[in-house]
Amino acid sequence: MPGSIVPPMTRPAQPPARRFRIGRLLPLAVVALVAATVIAMGWHRELSLENLVRHRAVINAFMTAHAAAAIGAFILLYVAVVALSLPGAAILTVAGGIVFGTVVGGLAVIVGATVGATIIFLIARSALGDLLVRRAGPLAEKLAEGFRADAFNYLLFLRLVPLFPFFLVNLVPAILGVRLTTFVVATAIGIIPGTFAFAFFGAGLDSVIAAQEAMFKACIAAGRTDCRLNFNLKAAATPELIAAVLVLGVIALVPVIVKRWRAARANRGSADS
Repeated sequence: MPGSIVPPMTRPAQPPARRFRIGRLLPLAVVALVAATVIAMGWHRELSLENLVRHRAVINAFMTAHAAAAIGAFILLYVAVVALSLPGAAILTVAGGIVFGTVVGGLAVIVGATVGATIIFLIARSALGDLLVRRAGPLAEKLAEGFRADAFNYLLFLRLVPLFPFFLVNLVPAILGVRLTTFVVATAIGIIPGTFAFAFFGAGLDSVIAAQEAMFKACIAAGRTDCRLNFNLKAAATPELIAAVLVLGVIALVPVIVKRWRAARANRGSADS
């Protein structure tokens, strides 16, 4: 209307950007400090097959009297090793096979590894979220979106193929914003082949241990500090096992490849029309 005053156009209020609070880094800092302390003190070296043989009589007696408690203690130890990203998980997996057998030992490892990985995933997600991706720029955000779109298949591939450090595969999905359910399920499924292979290897070491145990105990009794058992954990990672998990890893990526191919084909079709 003439003479009326038209109010200026106002933009809708933008939600304030979330400020990063330094306190969110505290849990991750605590984990890093504890892990550094354990490694600096050399406590992680206690996770050895030599110590297993040294205390095997006590372990077997406890296992016989308190089977459930022994399995629970083993799972908690595995959770701690994985959550702190300590070396020695492979040795623990073999030890699980030696003490509990292939099936029980393998299942205990899967539970412990999945819970430990989930703990560090949640801590890293809470501490960092997608902060690093947003700070890295649009290209990193685009790559993160592509990863999230097929997170299950990518994670399954990363878990199956033993070329990527386990702790790194725990952290990257947290930074990229992968859903918790996707992370847990892909982790639990992806570690099954390697876990049971190492547990099976451990379960078959009884005869080897029996052959070396007498010499090992004699070495310890003599007061020597260089006593070692001649186990080669690389023997568990046979070429056949590596080939098998590589094939499984490629199969895990097939849905992603098909999805990308269909999307590219649809884009070409729309461009031609």
